[in-house]
Amino acid sequence: MTKTKTKTHRTPEQKAALLKEHYVDKKPISAICEASNVQPSLFYCWQKQLFENAPLALNVGKKATNRERELEVEIASLKASLAEKESALARKDGVIAVISEEFATLKKGRGAP
Repeated sequence: MTKTKTKTHRTPEQKAALLKEHYVDKKPISAICEASNVQPSLFYCWQKQLFENAPLALNVGKKATNRERELEVEIASLKASLAEKESALARKDGVIAVISEEFATLKKGRGAP
């Protein structure tokens, strides 16, 4: 029987720890990959992801991301829509109150109980 290799899924924290070994501890990539049973090409893929996403990590608390801006715009439009609907509902309630009052007045004028 042949052994089949199973994929080992690593958490982002585990990946970051392996990358940290290379950048902070100055360990060679080959040694890290051999010790952790990771292909060097996969390690380089993680490295690429790290540098592509570095601006997001360094931008925390300073500027909103595009998605956050989109959500803020959507929230503002929903608030405006809600205000319009509330004012329409208030007008409708006013009309209902006037009609109810007229109905009660007419009913009393006819002598109905």
